[in-house]
Amino acid sequence: MNSTDSKDFTDSTTLPDDAQRFWERHYRAQRAWGVRVNPLLAETAAPLRPGDALDLGCGTGGDTVWLAEQGWHVTAVDISGTAVARVRERARELGFGERVATQRHDLAESFPEGRFDLVSAQYFHTPFPLLRARVLRTAAHALRPGGLLLVVDHGSAAPWSWNQDPDVHYPTPDETAAEIGLDPGGWSVLRADMPRRRATGPGGETATVVDNVLLVRRGAA
Repeated sequence: MNSTDSKDFTDSTTLPDDAQRFWERHYRAQRAWGVRVNPLLAETAAPLRPGDALDLGCGTGGDTVWLAEQGWHVTAVDISGTAVARVRERARELGFGERVATQRHDLAESFPEGRFDLVSAQYFHTPFPLLRARVLRTAAHALRPGGLLLVVDHGSAAPWSWNQDPDVHYPTPDETAAEIGLDPGGWSVLRADMPRRRATGPGGETATVVDNVLLVRRGAA
């Protein structure tokens, strides 16, 4: 579910009744793996000292590969077995295999073990039911003291997006923070804004889109 611009899928007018089958079909159709990092992740992580990172919904692995290139040890998670297998293969091809561990999880049912310095949830959207706030709350609790949770959501629909409903509501960063419901005594919001950027779609088309950005830091133990 993690999504660079090219991973906004457009063929979901008829959804299969199973989330795993849907995402398997989606990622089997992908040709480029580990190519592009989401820009807001790069902006956030570039000044940090590399540690242990968790990529929730790693998709085609652009974020995972970029983090590994920067020296991070990354746990890459996706519901699609095809996605995690190809991301693992791509990391090995690039010489970062020892820094990347892949796991298949349906995050509606399970969550990876471990403690992390950075958890990235990029465009963590799905057309299937998911208690998203619960997953993100679990992710926040998986942070080490001082660790960061970065949530980047769509704030608008690109022309190539699967969801063109004009009445859709995109939760603001403040709304997302309220839904996660973290204790302000243990976590602090470092960033909650809605920047615009020029995005590129799967066919090379471009459009101005809005990203809803929430960055949370866990306090010291």
